[in-house]
Amino acid sequence: MSALPLNPTLAQLPVYQPGRPIDEVAREVGLPASDIIKLASNENPLGPSPAALIAMERTLRQLHLYPDGNAFHLKASMGKKLGVTPAHLILGNGSNEIIEFIGHALMSPGAEVLVSQYCFAIYPIMARLFGASICTVPARGFGHDLEAMGRAITSKTRVIFVANPNNPTGTLVSASEIRRLVEIVPANVLLVMDEAYIEFLENPCDLIPEVLSGRRPNLLLMRTFSKIYGLAGLRLGYGIGSPDLVSALEKVRQPFNINALVQAGALAAIDDLDHVQRTREQNLKGLAYFQQEFTALGLETVPSAANFMLARVGDGQGVFDALQRKGVITRPMAGYQLPEWIRISVGTTSENQRCMAALREVLASTH
Repeated sequence: MSALPLNPTLAQLPVYQPGRPIDEVAREVGLPASDIIKLASNENPLGPSPAALIAMERTLRQLHLYPDGNAFHLKASMGKKLGVTPAHLILGNGSNEIIEFIGHALMSPGAEVLVSQYCFAIYPIMARLFGASICTVPARGFGHDLEAMGRAITSKTRVIFVANPNNPTGTLVSASEIRRLVEIVPANVLLVMDEAYIEFLENPCDLIPEVLSGRRPNLLLMRTFSKIYGLAGLRLGYGIGSPDLVSALEKVRQPFNINALVQAGALAAIDDLDHVQRTREQNLKGLAYFQQEFTALGLETVPSAANFMLARVGDGQGVFDALQRKGVITRPMAGYQLPEWIRISVGTTSENQRCMAALREVLASTH
């Protein structure tokens, strides 16, 4: 037991459990790493943007220099693509760091953070880290009940998190429901729309005009380079918000939080439209395949608008363990109050087929 006077908040703070890495599983199950497929963390099965790889290779010889602390060129390119100014953008070491910025700026003892049941685990973890309390609104059909969330706002509410599509359930809330929530959130409450999977949508709800209009200084949109661009290992998330909000968040951002390789890779990836389109097409094909196969097996699923799907397999942890022994890493959902479910990310066509073959064998052996 440590004698250090640790922050008492840490005693009850849960630890986020990421998807297991391939090398670790390979050692555990006694298989070569090349025989393991990972469909656990919603990563891009096509890999990183090829343009990003070339750009990062060119940057390697300059790693003795500090990166641009303000990411001038990256912000300029992103602003042009998104139709915003660099002053509307805040960059983080993954979207998780953007959530931490929000914690520094708005969460404290006595404040309340509003989330939905089955929300991304980092929201409540970060709220507890800063001593804020959590108000969890029951889900509707595994997704957000935005009407109920609107009714749950109190004088103590400081931040509302809504992920659309939602992780880990893949559910999508309609544009009309989102816009109603945007309208009713009080000016002293920050509404954070987590849009990590927005690029997978054919007709996404575009809230950028709400930010640009100046009418919603309490609206922050979060996006990432981890999913559609295939740069999860680089860690780059970003927020789109009013210049005043971004300026406040910049005060808690560490210098050089976005390193030189990240900036070079993202700058190239954002213009690699071919990679984005191929990823989107592969994802649609993979979702349709999984839905067809799960239906054939009689498994309950949650319709997904993201790059993964939930399947109700009975003993989620047991099926996860059995699949892992066969070299297929998925994600058990007990930590999200869904112990009968596993989450499977869309992989390549061959990875998807291997996963389903393994799942059929596992389910056959348990019935």
